[in-house]
Amino acid sequence: MFDWVHQVPILSIVCYVPLIGSLFVIFFMKEANAASIKKFATGVVTLDFMVSLPLWFEFDPQGELFQFRESFSWIESLGVRYEFGIDGIALLLVLLTTLLGPIAFLSSWSAIKERQKEYYVFMLMLQTGMMGVFMAMDFFLFYVFWEVMLLPMYFLIGVWGGPRKLYAAIKFFLYTLVGSVLMLLGILALYFYNSSGLFGYGGLGNPKTFSITQFHEIGAGLPPDLQFWIFLAFFVGFAIKVPMFPFHTWLPDAHVEAPTAGSVILAGVLLKMGTYGFVRFSLPILPQATWELLPWMVGLSIIGIVYGGLVAMAQKDMKKLVAYSSVSHLGFVMLGMFALNSAGLNGSILQMINHGLSTGALFLLVGVIYERRHTRLIADYGGISAKMPAFATIFLIITMASIGLPTLNGFVGEFTILVGAFDRVWWWAVWGAVGIVLGAAYMLWMYQRVFFGPITNPDNENLEDLNGRELLYLMPLVILCFWIGLYPKPFFKIIEKPVDYIVGIVDAAQPAGMALADEAESLHATDEEAGH
Repeated sequence: MFDWVHQVPILSIVCYVPLIGSLFVIFFMKEANAASIKKFATGVVTLDFMVSLPLWFEFDPQGELFQFRESFSWIESLGVRYEFGIDGIALLLVLLTTLLGPIAFLSSWSAIKERQKEYYVFMLMLQTGMMGVFMAMDFFLFYVFWEVMLLPMYFLIGVWGGPRKLYAAIKFFLYTLVGSVLMLLGILALYFYNSSGLFGYGGLGNPKTFSITQFHEIGAGLPPDLQFWIFLAFFVGFAIKVPMFPFHTWLPDAHVEAPTAGSVILAGVLLKMGTYGFVRFSLPILPQATWELLPWMVGLSIIGIVYGGLVAMAQKDMKKLVAYSSVSHLGFVMLGMFALNSAGLNGSILQMINHGLSTGALFLLVGVIYERRHTRLIADYGGISAKMPAFATIFLIITMASIGLPTLNGFVGEFTILVGAFDRVWWWAVWGAVGIVLGAAYMLWMYQRVFFGPITNPDNENLEDLNGRELLYLMPLVILCFWIGLYPKPFFKIIEKPVDYIVGIVDAAQPAGMALADEAESLHATDEEAGH
């Protein structure tokens, strides 16, 4: 049906359509023509989403690990290649990015009143930067896209944000930049060890390359102490982006001050770059260091789960509450990932998508009510379900998806993560369950105070329910929440092969002592079952 996908550089087309659209807006559209600019920009990202859909249908879960490959020499003297390709994990994240694009643009139509031309130009550039990160198969290219997407988000927060926008934008920029520089040092260490040697390490004498697949192949052979330091360099870069505790402090400020669409993209896609970095680079390239630092990674993940939940319960601002919920939810994602087994990793990857859908939708919903009342304080509301029944219904569905109600997407991801965590160490799952209880507490507390009871604030008497445009961008997220909750099989099937690939590499590097402990525990459980 979509055979043409294999005849064209489809990944480059999907990646650069928004960039081409932004150049057209810059050079051919005038600031005064704001209505045309926002319609054109929304049309561009909608087209990009439509062009990306064939990737879902043409991707072969049983085929090669990385598909739709595009590769040619770029900077030959350094071994840099322009190389694109996606596996099942990257495919889901690319489709999440192209889906959230039109949704974020539609939500901006009534929210952005000033400098609309520049706003949509930065949003389009941001789309290209994010997709390039997920598609790049060359470390140099990956780093270029990683840095490129930093600038548009800085301006989106700093120009169109709230009262403390400059503080939030600079904090976001500096945190991310520090992490990026350390990540670059880790990339260079891999590069030089692979070719000419590094700080007393003999090196492998391979041709110069930044190929990610090449580093996957040599990763297990890296000296353990070198793996340790490279893992730490990557850890800072990715942990800031996730964000993991204690690197999370930029996130609430950025979320609260960013415009609604900025928060949607930030929660839906940008945070996933950190988790994607761990899955794509840290685990398969540095498996021995992964095992060595496993207790620390799990410890920080559990602290993030509980801390994020407790701080979210104390928030008076709806947007800040949702922001801190992301710290807790992403801690859950990291816990599943570092269970280092198929169940945990499957759940972790699916939960990345789930978080993008449900938390992105929560920020959209908070944005809707903020546009009407210009306040996000929970105390300023109460009883508004009587005035906004459709809004209250969708908010309830997304709330239930966020806390993991069965039949909705959050349940599938959280359940699979708990299975993986329990299989590794049972008390990890106990702490994960504590996070789920806290999530239910703060989300239901917020919902009850905003929507139930009598209307005590006269400013809420004339609230208007969702209009057609708002329903248009919210309904796809609601549908996907039910789809993944009721029938997650297609999603698990797409990520099955890359998950098995990563788990295979990590298992092969498992320390002998730990492997014996796992085996003994398994035999003990089997003996107990036989005794009963």
